[in-house]
Amino acid sequence: MAVGAIFALALIAMIAIAVFSYLARKRRLEGFALVARQQGLSFAEDDPFASLDEPFSLFGKGDGQGVENVMWGTWQGTALRAFDYWYYEESRDAQGHTSRSYYRFDCVRLGVAADCPHLSIDPENFLTRLADALSFHDIEFESEAFNRAFTVKSADGKFANDLIDARLIAWLLANATDCVFELMGDQVLVARSRLAPEELPSLMALATGFVAKVPRVVGELYPSGAPRRPDA
Repeated sequence: MAVGAIFALALIAMIAIAVFSYLARKRRLEGFALVARQQGLSFAEDDPFASLDEPFSLFGKGDGQGVENVMWGTWQGTALRAFDYWYYEESRDAQGHTSRSYYRFDCVRLGVAADCPHLSIDPENFLTRLADALSFHDIEFESEAFNRAFTVKSADGKFANDLIDARLIAWLLANATDCVFELMGDQVLVARSRLAPEELPSLMALATGFVAKVPRVVGELYPSGAPRRPDA
């Protein structure tokens, strides 16, 4: 095949990929806007809250990050924010060519009536099991099923045990083995691999369900009106 023909085919392929990407992003934006209207929430294509400035560890992953398609307001009596989040990791091959691997999530951020030490609950996977084998142990609980399903990290082991009681363990195992939870101060971030826009209400329901399962003693032992701790 002539060089000119190869170049033309490559150009057509690049244009087709660009058009497909544009249309997919447009459909997703329109889907988010529709869900926001249906749920009585405000919507913006770009992030008006500078979410990436918030110190959740999920927002520090990778070599670049972004937030888009943001919905916010009061949903079923709870103030919350839902949005698309992505980050990429950049790599370089032996020839010096750079490539990016993207990881995409949907997130819900909402409040909790407590002043929480930083804590994360992540699905257990090969990398977290490897870290445990290298002695970066996560916090263990009496439920072996929970220990196999999740990795819990916190500098405050007592808080972890106060928060993750038998009732919350049962709820997490039944509903959220593919979700990331992160608590910091009076805020909770819940993340799941990217969903279709119409599935966002289910993630919002899961996030509010998690907060509803936070033991009452957590608010009593870590009151949100107390002086701020240095780690908050």
